Amino acid sequence: MGLIEGQDVARIDSKAAAAIASKVEDYDALVHDAAEATHAQEKMSLGKAIRTYPNAILFSVILSLAVVMEGYDTLLLGNFFAQPAFAKKYGHCNAAGKCEIPAPWQSGLTNGSQIGSIIGLQLTGIASERFGYRKTILIALVFMTAFIFIPFFAPNLTVLLIGQILQGLPWGVFQTLTTSYAAEVTPVALRPFLTTWVNGCWVVGQLIASGILRATVTRIDHWAYKIPYAIQWVWPVPIFIGCWFAPESPWWLVRQNRLEDAKHSLRRLAANDREFSDHEADQTVQMMIHTNELEKAAAEGGSYWDCFKRTDRRRTEIACVVWLIQVFCGGPLMGLSSYFYTKAGLPTDQAFNLSIGQFAMGLVGTLSSWFLLRKVGRRPLYLYGQIALFFLMITTGGLAFKADDKSVSWAIGSMLLIFTFIYDLTVGPVCYCLVAEISSTRLRAKTIVLARNAYNIGGIIANILSPRMLNSTEWNWGAKAGFFWAGTGALCIIWTFFRLPETMDRSYGALDILFEQKVSARKFASTEVDMFASHSQATANAHGTSSLDDEKASSTDKVDGVVANTTGLAYKYEA
Repeated sequence: MGLIEGQDVARIDSKAAAAIASKVEDYDALVHDAAEATHAQEKMSLGKAIRTYPNAILFSVILSLAVVMEGYDTLLLGNFFAQPAFAKKYGHCNAAGKCEIPAPWQSGLTNGSQIGSIIGLQLTGIASERFGYRKTILIALVFMTAFIFIPFFAPNLTVLLIGQILQGLPWGVFQTLTTSYAAEVTPVALRPFLTTWVNGCWVVGQLIASGILRATVTRIDHWAYKIPYAIQWVWPVPIFIGCWFAPESPWWLVRQNRLEDAKHSLRRLAANDREFSDHEADQTVQMMIHTNELEKAAAEGGSYWDCFKRTDRRRTEIACVVWLIQVFCGGPLMGLSSYFYTKAGLPTDQAFNLSIGQFAMGLVGTLSSWFLLRKVGRRPLYLYGQIALFFLMITTGGLAFKADDKSVSWAIGSMLLIFTFIYDLTVGPVCYCLVAEISSTRLRAKTIVLARNAYNIGGIIANILSPRMLNSTEWNWGAKAGFFWAGTGALCIIWTFFRLPETMDRSYGALDILFEQKVSARKFASTEVDMFASHSQATANAHGTSSLDDEKASSTDKVDGVVANTTGLAYKYEA
């Protein structure tokens, strides 16, 4: 197993250490530099990380703004269903003159972008490993600019559906690579902030969309929905410029064996020589090489199929379910918030007012999550967040039995406001952090692709069910839909308790060891990790004359305060 009997210590597999030693010229130097860089990463304070990597923060934030576009547009369509001008143009009107988009078309339109995203995601996993993150995002931005013309000029629902599908293609790129880039250009201390900021960009996009929808809701002409569509052209150009000047992911460059380019990328991401020296850049590249070779020893391939082999199967499962939980905890009600509010009995203008407040609270929740992530950790925040959402859904469903009372309608709206705050404090942002950290570095883009596609498939199911739950000509559940999402949320809570590990303050190499040694999810936080073995151990094991499993060995190789452990115990550092 690789776990020391009676102790919570996971160590590098002996065969993996031997495989790494056989592929590098100076294994001891690699271990020494990788150990020092790992120690520096895991012990780096937040203040030090900000001073050292300001450019990494800047470029990660700029590239993540691409998700603002997606958050903006995905909210538009769901809330257009509650907009009178849009319903009159594309919907069916009854004898009383009340117009509504048929439920099948509501499902089809919202699923169109999901289908496009699934295709775009699969292509992203291949393109990003071949061309790099930066070039793939640049190409996607060009296509996004062109595809906006389709919904803007759409004369009917069919053309609108085509536009949704085509816009989904570049969204697949943004969903994956913004998270991957944030995870790979920042150190451990900054990782939770920059990965969860991707969720913040979603919320910013939704908040902007809510404000624009509220401003246009009283219009009765076609500009009521054309203006919101046209505003999408604001985003691509500034993001394209920022992406053009951004450095490529150093992890991707190491995987391509472009080591000098990786070092140059690291220097561009850092502040200056005083904060991040040339020697430290070399050591960081060595750490990346060690982690990359460790993962290659565990799984040689880098295809989608490899995501379902050996320990990567568990990592893929966790990434997929973590993202699915965003759907099945009740998240779809937020995307249809204005429509949900009107079905709960609120006037249209008040429904859009509540939507603005809803996503403003979501942004506050995301920013607040940054303080909890460093104090509480990923697993507790994700678990207790779901429990809170479960009780909110139960309460929302219960209030539906008195929905004729206007005060109860406002109470239902308030429940969704609180739901959004809790969601964006816990499940929403923490998901991005977990998915980025759970995957191995070699399979990160592909694992995130599979996880996001699991989310999209879950979203398609939700988009089929949710309009029928709310539509007056279908099931007409209204707020009683909360009971359904409470049921699915309960299943998510059970899975999280037994299967979700804690990843806080772990380097990617340490996480590789924990997964390779099959450490229980509930023991991830308490288990120490031995990532490094000396050259004598590794080469002796390669020749069959010794074993890293000999727990009674007592020698250690010590270089510059770093103990490269040969006893099978976790590596330690002297002050």
